[in-house]
Amino acid sequence: MNVEPFSLELSRPLSTARGEIRTREGFTVEVEHDGETGYGEATPLPGWTESLDECRSALDAVDAEAPALSLSGMDGTPAARHGLELALFDAAARARDEPLYRFLGGEDPTESVPVNATVGDGPPSGTAHEAREAVDAGFPAVKVKVGVRSLDADLDRLRAVRGACPDVELRADANGAWDQPTARRVLPALARLDLSYVEQPLSGPDITGHAALRGAGARVALDESLASASVDEVLAAGAADVLVLKPMALGGPGRARSAALRARKVGVEPIVTTTIDGALARTAAVHVAASIPDVGACGLATGSWLASDLTDADPAPVADGRARVPSGPGNVATCPLGR
Repeated sequence: MNVEPFSLELSRPLSTARGEIRTREGFTVEVEHDGETGYGEATPLPGWTESLDECRSALDAVDAEAPALSLSGMDGTPAARHGLELALFDAAARARDEPLYRFLGGEDPTESVPVNATVGDGPPSGTAHEAREAVDAGFPAVKVKVGVRSLDADLDRLRAVRGACPDVELRADANGAWDQPTARRVLPALARLDLSYVEQPLSGPDITGHAALRGAGARVALDESLASASVDEVLAAGAADVLVLKPMALGGPGRARSAALRARKVGVEPIVTTTIDGALARTAAVHVAASIPDVGACGLATGSWLASDLTDADPAPVADGRARVPSGPGNVATCPLGR
């Protein structure tokens, strides 16, 4: 097993609850398994996963002679676990001569998966213009960032988008900005705009509060909540209509697909997205989405956030609102740069 560090420059700063991020740092993981070489990616994002140092320590502790046996002890370091599991799955899929999404359990041949566009925090006219450009580019769904401006200002922005894009699937992402009274006021208004769902209306740890919001108007999607509660805890609490699943934060592509199927069994819609990862993890997330029957538009059009990447070309490029699913054996057709 070989672990190599990398640092990828972002094309623009990424704002998070912990401040701005300008680079994404992590590790490529190379393993020999089933007679093949597999490659994984571990790209931690504090607040979602372990720290970079903790990730490296977890990978260094893997038994190089039997790496698969180490997976069960890596629950506290999901990014490291993701890197190792992806490398093992990549090698195993190559040994079977099948693409990763088929190895994960996808049954139907899948050439591409739908993805959403994300529109930032502009004034109503600018937000509507960005949304219209995304629709014209073929995106079937548009997610609008809300929660920074006043509630009335955000409603004006969403009305402008709906007016400019009457047929698009419209989503909003509040990033936990609202309290319970605010959310209860806005959800009926969002339903009248035919909003598909509002993502993370309350703070992440407030699972009970989210459960109380269901049925009050627009559907509730949880994202940041999965950093503090397990998928099973969220499902048991009845806290979400939609789950936004990040394979890096969940500990691997296999765990992400399993979570999606468990959600489906209880009538909760799964959406797959990334933590702004490099090409190996981003492509693996596309494979996860491709393995889920009739998956909705996912948050996988994130390659443009990176000014540099782990492969020479994007293995899962986005065009006409869809991410292409690699059809060759394993995860990606080419090895990471430097291999």
